[in-house]
Amino acid sequence: MRDDTTAEALAVQFRILRRMGSAGRAAMTFELSNNLRRLVEAGVRHRNPLWDDRVVEREVIRLMIGDELFRKAYGEGSTAS
Repeated sequence: MRDDTTAEALAVQFRILRRMGSAGRAAMTFELSNNLRRLVEAGVRHRNPLWDDRVVEREVIRLMIGDELFRKAYGEGSTAS
């Protein structure tokens, strides 16, 4: 149990998640993932307002999967900019 969550609150959360079923939990997971990606993209655009959409997309991918996997996927000399 987390320090900031009471046992009662955690029990309520688990009951709600169980009621949602696996399809509901999967939908929630995808929505959270999409929200995270949009936040990361907004941050990249804020820090680099002159970058075009393609460069922003590659940087978002790099940030989300990490440098090592990004280099394996896009090549050793790949950079977002």
